[in-house]
Amino acid sequence: MNRWTCGMGMALAVAFAVLCAPWAGAADDGAKEELKFELPEAAFGGTPLPYTSEILEKEEFRDRPPFMAPKGTTLVSKGKPVTASAAPAMGDLKMVTDGVKNYASSALVELEAGPQWVQVDLGSEHELYAVLFWHFHAEKRVYFDIVVQASNDPEFKTGVTTLYNNDVDNSSSLGEGPDKEYIENARGRLLDPKGVKARYVRLYSNGNTNDEMNHYVEVEVWGRPAAK
Repeated sequence: MNRWTCGMGMALAVAFAVLCAPWAGAADDGAKEELKFELPEAAFGGTPLPYTSEILEKEEFRDRPPFMAPKGTTLVSKGKPVTASAAPAMGDLKMVTDGVKNYASSALVELEAGPQWVQVDLGSEHELYAVLFWHFHAEKRVYFDIVVQASNDPEFKTGVTTLYNNDVDNSSSLGEGPDKEYIENARGRLLDPKGVKARYVRLYSNGNTNDEMNHYVEVEVWGRPAAK
């Protein structure tokens, strides 16, 4: 190939790249849209919670503001397999991702006392843009040492990103966390993973203000498949 032919080839390649650049970004142009969460019916009444803590956040009764995420973000956890640190004392682990979020005791999975976790397998690596989860919310209670992590390692030994941690005294041996305790309600707890890439999401807890058991009603993970 002579210099003229080579030079023309390079010029054409550059021109093609410039012309196609706008189209290359069209699939991910930074545009966002509101995620539409389906919330369960709220339980009303009940006695005030006889619990105080320096890290307990003030109870919020207003509707949550719109939550925005990149276009193409969907619920990617529904029906996905769930594992746990112990066999459930009540319920079936598949209920954690079955879409049933109501406050009936028949909708919850109960794990034994002590630090326990449930883990959702999304099947492949995803960009995560929202994690929304519910513990038992038929009455006012606070669950302790809540830690939420994401990773591509099913054993959570490498590449772990912590999305939430309110274990202030490191009783779960996952590090001291800066986040607040909160009172359970029908809105659930919403986290913003900001696009972290992971296949697995693991949620820890360590009892609650009512008893020493751990309860999960539903875990939702919103995202989109990660680029190969």
